[in-house]
Order: sequence, then C-alpha cells, then structure tokens
Amino acid sequence: MSRLEAKKPSFCRSEPLTSERVRATLSVLKGIVTSCYGPAGRLKQLHNGLGGSVCTTSQSAALLANLPVTHPILKILTTSVQNHVSCFSDGGLFTAILCCNLVENVQRIGLAPTTVIKLNKQLLSLCTSYLKSEACGCRIPVNFSSTQILLCLVRSILTSKPACMLTTKEINHISTLILRAFLLIIPENAQDHIILGKSIIVPLKHQRVIDSTVLPGILIEISEVQLMKILPIKKSDSFKVALFCVSLSGDLSDTGEGNVVVSYGVSLENAVLDQLLNLGRQLVSDHVDLVLCQKVIHPSLKQFLRTHHVIAVDRVGVAVMEPLSKVTGTRPIGSLDSISPSSYGSVKGLCTAKFGLKHFFHLIPNEATVCSLLLCNRNDTAWDELKLTCQTALHALQLTIKEPCVLLGGGCTETHLAAYIRHKTRSKPEGILRDDGCTQTELQLITEAFCSALESLAGSLEHDGGEILTDGKYGHFWSVQADSPSVVNWPDLLSRCGCGLYSSQEELSWSFLRSTRLPFVPQTCLPCEATGSASNLTLDCFTAKLSGLQVAVETANLILDLSYVIEDKN
Repeated sequence: MSRLEAKKPSFCRSEPLTSERVRATLSVLKGIVTSCYGPAGRLKQLHNGLGGSVCTTSQSAALLANLPVTHPILKILTTSVQNHVSCFSDGGLFTAILCCNLVENVQRIGLAPTTVIKLNKQLLSLCTSYLKSEACGCRIPVNFSSTQILLCLVRSILTSKPACMLTTKEINHISTLILRAFLLIIPENAQDHIILGKSIIVPLKHQRVIDSTVLPGILIEISEVQLMKILPIKKSDSFKVALFCVSLSGDLSDTGEGNVVVSYGVSLENAVLDQLLNLGRQLVSDHVDLVLCQKVIHPSLKQFLRTHHVIAVDRVGVAVMEPLSKVTGTRPIGSLDSISPSSYGSVKGLCTAKFGLKHFFHLIPNEATVCSLLLCNRNDTAWDELKLTCQTALHALQLTIKEPCVLLGGGCTETHLAAYIRHKTRSKPEGILRDDGCTQTELQLITEAFCSALESLAGSLEHDGGEILTDGKYGHFWSVQADSPSVVNWPDLLSRCGCGLYSSQEELSWSFLRSTRLPFVPQTCLPCEATGSASNLTLDCFTAKLSGLQVAVETANLILDLSYVIEDKN
C-alpha cells in the first residue's frame, strides 16, 4: 500500500450512566423485554432489512439472539441474560427486566455506587436465604409421587409463550406429553446418583398439535423408497446393532491431511470398495442385524447387506448419534478396520411408523431412557417457538430433580418477596447494616428501590391497562381488568391471585401495588392444597428463578459500578 490510515485514538467516556443517550437506549431495551413478559406478552418480529429469515417470538432466548446490540452497557446486560438462559433455559425476561428496573430505580436516588452495591448484595442475600428456607411463603416442595405440581409447572411455561399459538386443550395435551417424556428418561433403577437419558424432539410441521405423541426409543426419518427396501422385518427377538460415525460411501474425505500413495495399475475406487465389502462380510459373520451410519453407505455395500438380510440405514445425522449409542449400547465405530465385538449393541425391537406424510424407523430400546417427542404444529413459526418452549419445560423438570421445589408464579413471588424485605429492613435493620458503614436512611432508600423493582417486574405481567393490587395478608399479586369502577367491593371484581393459590372470597384487604402503604408481615404458612393436589397453580422453576434473581442483581451492580467505557474505533 502506498498510504496507511493513521490509527485512531480510543474513545473514552466517563460516567456512562449519566449520558442521556445511554439512559434512553436502556429504556428502549427495557420496553422491548417488558412488553414480551407473561402469557399476555406481545410478540416481537425480528428480521434483517435486506432479507433473510423472520423470527416471531416473545422468548428471551430467541429475542436476544436476533436482537443486534452495539452499546457496551447493553452488551453486558444481554450477555449476562444469555449466559443465564444457556444454563437454565428459563427466566431470561425476568432477569433482564429486573436488572433494568434496578439500574433505573437506583439512578433516581443519587447515592454513591459503592453504597448501592453493598446494600444490593445484602438485600440479595436476604432474598436468597428466605427463598431457600422452609419458612418461605412462596416455595412449594415437590412430591414426585404425584404429578400435579409438575404438570402445573409445565403448563405455566407453555402458557407464558403466546407465540406457540396453543389452545387450552392443546396446552394440556403437550404438558402431559412433556411430563411423560421426562419420566421416560429417568432410569427405572435409579439410586442416589441419577443419570438422566435424553428426549429427542422430532419435527412434524403443518399437522394438528393434538397429533403430537411420545414414543420410547428413537424415531429415524426415512424415505418411502428406503422403507420399501427395508420391509418386511421378520425377526421378532432382539436385534444386534452396529453404529458407524465414519462415512461408508467409499470416498476419501475422511483420510485427513497428507498424500495418498497408490501403486501403479491399482484402482483406488476398487480397492476402497473391496475394503467396504470385507467390512460387510465381517458384519454378516458377526450376525449383525442392523447397520446405522451417521453419513452415507455405498450402494454396493447396501446391496450386499440387504442380500444377507441385514438392515442398513444411512444419513441418520450427528444429532442422534449420542442417543443412538445410549439406546443401543454401542460404541460408534470410526474406522473401516476390523471391528471389536464390544462395539456392537442391541435393541429390543424394530418397527416402522408413519405420522402425517413422513415415514420413520422406530428403534425400541431394551431399557427406555431415551424417548422421541413427535412434535406437531400448524406452521413453521409456531413450531419453532413450541420446540424452544418444550426444551425449556424439559430442562425445568430436570432442574426440579436437583432442587425438588417450585416457586409461586403469576407475580406473587415478587410481590410477596418485596413485602418480606420491607418488613425485615424496618424491623431488624441492624442485622443488615453491620460492618457496612451505611446509614438507616440509605438502607431504606435502597430497600424501596429494590422492592419497587420487584413490584414493577410483577406489574409487567399486565399489558392491557388493568390495575394491579396486592393484599395485606399474603402479599400476593392481584389483577383487575381495565375500565373497572373506581369505587367497588374488591371481592366482586377479583377472582384468584396471580398464582391461583388464594381466593378473593377470603377476608383480605387490598391496596394498589404502587401506592404508599405501611410495611406488614406477609403470612408465610402455605395452605394444604399448595402441597397436595392443587391443579390450577401458576408456578415457576425454583432453580432458574433463583439464579435469575442473582444474575439480575449482580449485573445491575456491575453496570452501576462502571466509571469509564473505552472503545477502540479502529
């Protein structure tokens, strides 16, 4: 080059949160995620103006993955939320909204960041200690001898994703299938250390949701031509299986780097084909009944195996290799050399199935720790959203094994927790202020900002202009439709609280969520139906929500502690 552009100096901004542009950008992000929250959340359509696929969603995983963010502060927030979702699948919107609320509320107070961060940590510790305690009024233990609480959890997750476009009947059907799929991956003889199996979601688009089903084992999609070549399957007892992760097509794409030396007059294609046929002879002599290949099988090898009554299925794909290994008990074979007898596995049975216009090869395992969830929906957009939701629900159930409890949903945990924190900081402030060098006034200001952030999060569930109330006994969330009379008998308008646990027919007093009210002690004793056979509760995953709370507070503290943002513009 005849000329080089001079290097630009880095761009440095001090006190980034005082910038009006940063505040406005943070407010826009908060508005986007808040409007997606809950069963009545509004959908977002993300697409590239130059073309490409369109994503319609209200889920944080899909939303943040497709939302272009350039400002460093927003990148910190979105990356923290995405990391949380990658670990726990659920609670992304909860985490993002709470983090935005905390930053926004603390900015109005004007206290030093070091003071805010200290007290935020103390309040977070107070929250987590309470949520983990047996005395917590919004924590329900899970009894695995009953499926009601688990069904409520799955149904709550499905209901909160409107882009799935499910009716009540369809939600109940899919909830039952997800729970059945979860139970199928739990080993029958599970001891203290449980190794869960795997649920494979098999797509079947443009079909009725109600046609979805769960089958033990693995469904492998095959063409109708392949199916005709495989049929009939006459053997009735167990099938010996060989699973290949290497190509059996006869090409040299898997030889790696380097040169291939071939003697003069030797046909490379014939030599490779001879090796494949020798492999086929070994499979036949070892009495293998089924050959599965991740990649392609050479037509001549297929014909040879078919002649000797060996079923050959290729192009199964990398996604099902691990489940196939688990179902069959095989070790994937990665070479064309002599095969060790220990590499073979078996399945209990083989059959074919047809769902919609697709044909499948069904492998029935000896021990069902792998299952296939055949998932149907009316169109591609709704199916993509439903698949992501089913994965979230399955992960939430798996997390519940580790922490066998759930939290009340529908905004009730947030309002109850806010009431509890207000009471604790008023009644025993010395327990929080020890060794922190903060005053009681600072504590009350930060407590109010923290509790208001939780209550605003709960209020984000209302998208239609309705009023939000909280009761003075349990501290639960109550929603009133818009355009209700200003002077009313509340029990006539209210039905049940957000989580569905309490009825308005109890002798309760209500106040508007954002109104000024005296701190009170929320009742922490749960009624019997909460731990028994309650069938209409709205619930949240305990582990995901607790982690989301921690991530939101820690990320808000990190953002509040930023003094400079330095960007390299080169």
